[in-house]
Amino acid sequence: MIQKSFKRGFTLIELLVVIAIIGILASVVLASLNSARDRGSDAAIKSSLNNARSQAELYYDSNSRRYDGVCVDSDEGISQMFVAADNLNGNLDANCIDAAGAWAANAQLVASTTLWYCVDSTGSAQTTGDTLDADSNDFEC
Repeated sequence: MIQKSFKRGFTLIELLVVIAIIGILASVVLASLNSARDRGSDAAIKSSLNNARSQAELYYDSNSRRYDGVCVDSDEGISQMFVAADNLNGNLDANCIDAAGAWAANAQLVASTTLWYCVDSTGSAQTTGDTLDADSNDFEC
């Protein structure tokens, strides 16, 4: 009677291959989670700035039909919404300009370093490639 003993188990190569496959799958999942997080931040920025349009109109009605100060007034203006949008994009860049008859605000989107979301007193809300220039007195997106 001959007794053969076979040890059962995995070789080192098999274990390394499995670990490598798990690592590749984990990196794919993490990459897709980061892009989803960026898209979520962009949606929150857009929502915050869209809400600012309504608040700016309320400010206009309660301040003798004038927009000047809407960007900095923390009680009635849009400054809190504007700061929220700025914080959502990781403080990349955000701008708000106002005058007696008009205002405009934009924030850089997270998913793209060249795109901005802009809202203004004309009711426009759009994604643009340009930032606002306070010196030009151009209050439209």
